[in-house]
Amino acid sequence: MNALIDLMNTVAGRAARVLLGLVLIYLGLAVLGGTTGMILAVVGILPIAFGVSGRCLVEFLPGAH
Repeated sequence: MNALIDLMNTVAGRAARVLLGLVLIYLGLAVLGGTTGMILAVVGILPIAFGVSGRCLVEFLPGAH
């Protein structure tokens, strides 16, 4: 688990999370639309926020560190 956290806290891992968030927002707004699309777009904000802040969501799981 620590190897995943270390990987996701590198520049490449942070960039991948931001890219994933942008893809989720695009899919939600441009492809799905409606309520489901809006929910997916809002969920897409999470990986962007965590990627920019430099934290990994997996760090908050019990026993991750």
